[in-house]
Amino acid sequence: MSAQPRSEAAPPRPADAASDARLLTEAVTRLRRALRASIGTDYPWETLPMAQVELLQALGEHSPARISDLADRQRLAPSTVSGLIGQMINAGLVSRDVDPADRRASVVTLTDSGRDQLAAWTRAHERRLDAALSALDEADRAAVAAALPGLFRLSEHLDAG
Repeated sequence: MSAQPRSEAAPPRPADAASDARLLTEAVTRLRRALRASIGTDYPWETLPMAQVELLQALGEHSPARISDLADRQRLAPSTVSGLIGQMINAGLVSRDVDPADRRASVVTLTDSGRDQLAAWTRAHERRLDAALSALDEADRAAVAAALPGLFRLSEHLDAG
């Protein structure tokens, strides 16, 4: 497969010590923006705000969960998460039940509809990313693949900090 022409050249590399952080911030921002914009062709994501998608993802990993635990994981105020959860309950994506370990608290669980919505969103994003990765030349695909373990470790350091 021949290399596709690059639509945007990499930004010039600043000479200061913060350049890697600045370039990574710009790359992540551009990637998220491009992915959000392009996914509309495969999935009507605008009906599911990103904050709700992130809560569905968190519940997909840890369910059931207390609102306070979700707020901690997402680094949001409990009242914000509670409001989002209320919207998601109304949409049928999650349910709220009494916590069997502490009857004074409640837990949130994905519904079948929430699981289906999350799976559809994930598949659409994976298809879009697969298509974009396929458009890269072999060296760029290898560079992206090689960067993944370090990016996961970087996210762990950011979560811990």
